Amino acid sequence: MIKAKLSTLSAALLLAGCSFAPKYEQPEMPVSVDYPAYVQGAAEASSDASLETLGWKEFFNDPRLQALIALSLENNRDMRIAVARVDEARAQYGIARGEQFPSIGAAANGQVTRNPENMRLPGSSSVSKTFQTGAAVTSFDLDFFGKLRNLSEAAFEQYLATEEAQRAVRINVVAQVAEAYFRLRAAQELQSVMRSTEKSRLESLRLTKVSFDAGSTSELDLNQATLQLETVRADLEEAKRNEMQALNALTLLVGTQLPEDLPKEKAFGHEQLVSNIPVGLPSDLLQRRPDIIAAEHVLRASNANIGAARAAFFPSISITGLLGFASPSLDNLVGSSHRFWQYSPQISLPIFAGGSIQAALDVAEARKIISVAEYEQSIQNAFREVADALAGEATYSSQLDATKRMIASADRTLELANLRYKTGVDSFLQVQSAEVNLYGAQQAGIQISLASLINRISLYKALGGGWQLDEEVVEAND
Repeated sequence: MIKAKLSTLSAALLLAGCSFAPKYEQPEMPVSVDYPAYVQGAAEASSDASLETLGWKEFFNDPRLQALIALSLENNRDMRIAVARVDEARAQYGIARGEQFPSIGAAANGQVTRNPENMRLPGSSSVSKTFQTGAAVTSFDLDFFGKLRNLSEAAFEQYLATEEAQRAVRINVVAQVAEAYFRLRAAQELQSVMRSTEKSRLESLRLTKVSFDAGSTSELDLNQATLQLETVRADLEEAKRNEMQALNALTLLVGTQLPEDLPKEKAFGHEQLVSNIPVGLPSDLLQRRPDIIAAEHVLRASNANIGAARAAFFPSISITGLLGFASPSLDNLVGSSHRFWQYSPQISLPIFAGGSIQAALDVAEARKIISVAEYEQSIQNAFREVADALAGEATYSSQLDATKRMIASADRTLELANLRYKTGVDSFLQVQSAEVNLYGAQQAGIQISLASLINRISLYKALGGGWQLDEEVVEAND
């Protein structure tokens, strides 16, 4: 008899540990183990620091930008939504996990019944009373086949995926603030160049007008000088518009009005505002890209949901019960002689459900296939984003150097043109042409500097930027 009981208990424990979820295996990386050959030089040049110690405060060198990023992490509405979604997912996991345990509460009930004479025992009262009180267990499912456990695991993985999504939002906010700030600075730099050029061309127009009035310069030269001045003025208005729009975007991203006591900004330039980024290998993306980590958590959740769907084919066993006191009188309900217990086990076995149980399993398996594809796609997207940004790193530095030499050459050409014009060797047309070339080179220099900054921000995002110090900000917010 004892052996039979032990066997029954062992079988129950064995079933309680049962799970029909497939064994999880991480899919292989659907990309090459190395970045394209043309970006290897950029990867090696960027390896002068450690990913584990590089935070956004180290990456962005400008004190004003650092202050703006800190404000955005506190006030940005996307950040607030992301934090709330993490709280929601954590609560959903708590609900799913709580389903694995019995719900125990205090309960009391009473019943008063009047029976007709032909339905009561001789000599008994026409009114019968029953009162009960104690600790009650509401319907509790014995999770023999792992359905609740797998649902809880799926909810937990969804919670972890939401946490990674919050981190992705954080990285995106940092990058967007930086990009808006750099666009604002570029617009301001362009205006500085344009105001200086406007002043120079206004003087050129004045001198040309004097020469025209004296009859030594043609109307063509006068019109050329006027055209160049008005071109700069039109460009200046466009730069002002770009500045206002960048400021509006920055204010929206920061989530509040920009303070007036922000730190002084650094000079506008590639090396002054951002640091080099250590790149590492493509496999590092699996540990650092929040979207990839989130996609794998979703994949794990899909795996667990298959186990829950499979468990639905097997019997479900539930129990309700009450432990306490029962008495026909409310006055002496609680007492040692009135101890009372009852339990009601219930078992249900699906026989026919119109194919809905099989369909639910098919849905779970299809969703896993989708999750695998989305996981692989997130890796492929990450690989391409890093490769594209590294291609920029491999070329922007040389392009900037060439642009600096171009500006220096255009500036010297203008000096020589002015000298030749003053000595009567060339016409004023050569001066005007040199001014146009210098103005174009200066604009190109600022635009390329902006593009190189945005490219490095893209690399920051693609590598899962925002390390360490970014995590400290999140802990402070929590």
